[in-house]
Amino acid sequence: QVQLVESGGGLVQAGNSLRLSCVASTHTFSSYAMGWFRRAPGKEREIVAGISRSGDRMWYPDSAKGRFTISRDDAKNTVYLQINSVEPGDAAEYFCAARVATSPFIFYRGSYYYTDWGQGTQVTVAL
Repeated sequence: QVQLVESGGGLVQAGNSLRLSCVASTHTFSSYAMGWFRRAPGKEREIVAGISRSGDRMWYPDSAKGRFTISRDDAKNTVYLQINSVEPGDAAEYFCAARVATSPFIFYRGSYYYTDWGQGTQVTVAL
């Protein structure tokens, strides 16, 4: 099991950018595929980005393509989510998730694949 701690949330002006971070407490971070999810009030949790162990395979749902970028720094045990041109609809609690991946090139799209979750970081958007 790996502990995940998100940070970087807060109040952001619509149109600005935001970078969320998630630090994993494990010596084998490079074994994990990672994902970012969000849950807005009254809505289901949804994935916004996934990244493979190798760091060069990423996936985004259509709703996140073009504005969201996921990346990882294995030397820092950290996965990032960059959100550009923040929109009011981006207001949500954001969670990172991890799963040991058997292949370096796999990323996971469904929340049911992930075994470890962070506590979340809240993003509020000011108009």
